[in-house]
Amino acid sequence: MPRIGDSSSGDHRIQALDMAFEIIDVLQERGAAGVSEIATVLDVPTSTAYVYLSTLEDIGYLTKQDSQYRVSLRFLEVGGRLRHQFEIFHSARQQIDELSTRTGEVANLGVEEDGRRVLLYTAEPPEGVFDNSPTGRFTRMHWTALGKALLAQLSDERIDELVSEEGLPPATDQTITDPDALWEDIERVRERGYSVEDEENHEGIQAFGIPISNDRDTPIPSAVSISGPKHRVADEETASDLLDELQRTANVIQLEYQHY
Repeated sequence: MPRIGDSSSGDHRIQALDMAFEIIDVLQERGAAGVSEIATVLDVPTSTAYVYLSTLEDIGYLTKQDSQYRVSLRFLEVGGRLRHQFEIFHSARQQIDELSTRTGEVANLGVEEDGRRVLLYTAEPPEGVFDNSPTGRFTRMHWTALGKALLAQLSDERIDELVSEEGLPPATDQTITDPDALWEDIERVRERGYSVEDEENHEGIQAFGIPISNDRDTPIPSAVSISGPKHRVADEETASDLLDELQRTANVIQLEYQHY
């Protein structure tokens, strides 16, 4: 674990910031923790952990109750403000809501950032099966239909770079972990215009994704998806109907985005 002042990670990193965000990551995973627990997990002196926790609490990014610290809702404000800076969010939000209402399934809007799929917006009907993926969640792109629809928009060189640097770790037994198989899947997405996720991220869940095309000068890869229990959406007729609805939604979002 790097220490304050340790330059082993390079001269362009601030170790104090590394430590602060490691603490935030630990608290996100555990929900809440005390000073001693943080010190043990990060292998730092208790006094050091206390200074970091107190500082993060003072500036509002942690909150404390009964000697337990947790991440504060300040991050929700930051995320909310950030999301509103994406024009695609404003163009797509209503359409995603309507897609979910029409189909009775979970509908999503996602974008690519740093080689990850990011959920920018999700609509869940009362009868939908939600996979507990919160808005803003980063995941590997090869795990999901949304992610594969994003991957298909990247250059071949960028895809090779991501696979080389990060590999293809599995989320389930059905996840694609072979580069050749992934390339075959990406080519199918590019040819037919949609992606399929078959229990590759969550067991029992199937999803379909469609890229959102745009001709902006600095396009951000974006896509929409719809997901549900495999026993309900895998039927050929149902899948065809869902893809028609998904394509219609993608077309409307694309038009609204181009004129936003």
